[in-house]
Amino acid sequence: MPNKLDRRLDEALAALRERARPEQLEGMARFGLTSSGRLGLAVPDLRALARRFGRDHELALALWDTGIPDAQLLAGMVAEPARLTVAEMDRWVAGMRAWDVCDQACLNAFVKSPLSWDRIPAWAAREAEFEKRAAFALLAVAAVHQKQRPDADFLARLPLIEAAAADDRNFVKKAVNWALRQIGKRNPALREQALTVAKRLCERSERSARWIGSDARRELGRAPR
Repeated sequence: MPNKLDRRLDEALAALRERARPEQLEGMARFGLTSSGRLGLAVPDLRALARRFGRDHELALALWDTGIPDAQLLAGMVAEPARLTVAEMDRWVAGMRAWDVCDQACLNAFVKSPLSWDRIPAWAAREAEFEKRAAFALLAVAAVHQKQRPDADFLARLPLIEAAAADDRNFVKKAVNWALRQIGKRNPALREQALTVAKRLCERSERSARWIGSDARRELGRAPR
């Protein structure tokens, strides 16, 4: 006989499938929103389902384990960040197959966990594209949402940005750029430090580093010379 979690999971999966939009999958794929089993749900629908099911950590873990991208997006929205363990976050990151799943997990769950900050250097050292992206997506959203975190913490993460800037994979370099820009937008002091990093990147030989540096300098208000 199904237990309570099984029933909740079945209910959540049925609700996801009911809102599936297969006609949107081709268009989503053009924006890199791929991976097997995608149902094509719109984000507002996912948020409405998250409100319906509420925070439910066991349900979140079960949804993630389905491997369905839409279920994984919902998992991040219903997870209880204070209950996330390092092992659970590492397992989620290792299973990421799409940039939206990565970014939404960072935004809705990881950034609210007290354990996540120390995962940034660990994930930045990973080779897999979305594991590495997770480090910098988390750093970017932390720069926006962790208002009380001291500047020194973000300064200590800038070398990770410089180290990853040579990675020309699209989903990595865009996240590295995102993190640098968001750190620079926190306050004037960090803006100057981010611009210093951006200038160095503009002078590097790697094409990806130059793109990251140039784009960051443009957004932070100082055109490259």
